[in-house]
Amino acid sequence: MDAMDALRGRRSIRSYSTEPVEWEKVEAAVDAARLAATGRGVEPWEFVVVTDARVRGQIAALCDYGKYLAQAPVCIVVLCRDTKYYLEDGSAATQNLMVAAFAQGLGSCWVAGDKKPYAKKIVRLVGAPEQYKLVSTVALGYPADNHPPRRVKRSLQDVLHREKFSRRTGNPISPAELPAPAVAKKTER
Repeated sequence: MDAMDALRGRRSIRSYSTEPVEWEKVEAAVDAARLAATGRGVEPWEFVVVTDARVRGQIAALCDYGKYLAQAPVCIVVLCRDTKYYLEDGSAATQNLMVAAFAQGLGSCWVAGDKKPYAKKIVRLVGAPEQYKLVSTVALGYPADNHPPRRVKRSLQDVLHREKFSRRTGNPISPAELPAPAVAKKTER
């Protein structure tokens, strides 16, 4: 799959089939994650792949959103050493992981971790040293057939500015001006 096709096609999936995910696909997604851009070449990341249903359930129970982590056959916990740019680095790695997963026919969804009240509990649960920061947990699996349609993204013309920021028709700049998402109403938190 072409990189631009993967970037355009990837979307958050919150409902998964029970089909197991091949280890080679998990490895390939983590391999793409470790190739992410990193400030100062630090590469502070570590990736804990959780397939044990009991542990996935514990992670899901700790999160305020992302209960689907228990249903997905794989949960990848993205951790970073506490460096100057750990959040940027870990976020870039998480994005790479999700795009690579999509390119292999898998669905994924990012659940926030940084600065969340449950972050330290998840770090301990997966046995990581306490100086690591939880950047994200990522649900991973084959999409179920019942996921809602992909939300329409803002157009390139709405977000691209040349030389300096300019307010144009169709270019919302405050949260109050943003259009409501064009997706089915969420039923799960």
